[in-house]
Amino acid sequence: MQIIELVLLILCLAAILFYCYGIYAAIAFFPHPHPIASQFHPAISILKPVCGLDRDAEVNLASFCQQDYPEYQIIFAVRDRHDPVIALIEKMIQQFSDVDMQLVVSDRIIGANLKVSNLANAVTAAKHEILLIADSDIRVGKDYLQRVIQPLQDESVGVVTCLYRSLAQGWVTTLEAVGTATDFHAGVLVNNQLSGIKFAFGSTIVIRQQALKAIGGFGAIANYLADDFQLGYLPAQAGYKVILSDYIVDHVLDTSTLADAIQRQIRWARCIRVSQPWGYLGLLFTYGTVTSLLLLIASGASKLSWIILVITWGMRLLMGWFVGVKILHDPVAKKFLWLIPFRDLISFGIWCQGFIGSTIEWRGQQLKLLKDGQIKAEV
Repeated sequence: MQIIELVLLILCLAAILFYCYGIYAAIAFFPHPHPIASQFHPAISILKPVCGLDRDAEVNLASFCQQDYPEYQIIFAVRDRHDPVIALIEKMIQQFSDVDMQLVVSDRIIGANLKVSNLANAVTAAKHEILLIADSDIRVGKDYLQRVIQPLQDESVGVVTCLYRSLAQGWVTTLEAVGTATDFHAGVLVNNQLSGIKFAFGSTIVIRQQALKAIGGFGAIANYLADDFQLGYLPAQAGYKVILSDYIVDHVLDTSTLADAIQRQIRWARCIRVSQPWGYLGLLFTYGTVTSLLLLIASGASKLSWIILVITWGMRLLMGWFVGVKILHDPVAKKFLWLIPFRDLISFGIWCQGFIGSTIEWRGQQLKLLKDGQIKAEV
């Protein structure tokens, strides 16, 4: 028992250090916004892969049509000719007639990831060197393009990506949003502070066409589940810089059942495990909420274990407040900060489950997740 208690104590101390560094990383990053050069506004092609109608779909998509930016085009890509989103896109093309917009409908498939096939179909209509990819459930302000493009003033930058704040509906997605704002983004900021990020998020990926060609185009990621991760990782391996923008977009979450949410979280966990195996294992050192509770139980509720638990939970809540509320201004984190310990317990269970199995369910398909992060249909 003494050995177990010692191990748990070390894990608690490691978590406390992580929480402290997470606060520092957030402080170090956000007070230094990328300088905005009013004369730097290269033309941009926005690729929008869409499938079905997301929550608030019209508002989300319209936000990209209202940019205070001189020259950009939007290319919507849909696979199914009977998709209900097509009527909405056609309406928007009429409504925003001053914006260069078009719809590409094609069922051409280049790999197991159908979203990447959509992107490959869309890029054929792109007019400009700089591409911007954003998921259909993302909502932005009018200064979005002008802000996220700024890091490309440095010619060595190949990719720019963004953090996001969640707009949740229902208690299940609220729990997800709390974890994203107070834990996931804290980890990203720590990673960015330590070594710079070498991955990207589907919330926003600005990528030069030359960087995309250098990695083999969309065909190179057509069989990967985490296509957004690869669109940052592969250019970084090719020698391009990946920059985290200081612009924060809104992620509009659909309502979800608990079973669907857990399945989705397990899928992401397994995907991270195969994409970054050592990083995934290292998450153990961040679960101070759980390890301090286990220490309390293992020690028979000793005085020291109570002190460690209070300090650990206090620092966890402080990091969550600082990153989620103070920095990201996440409305869900602000309202439901008290859910962090409960969310951490669930997250730890999902983390453990992520080590087991390699079969995932995605968009109604049963897929096999391979060791390098690629996917193939189950026979």
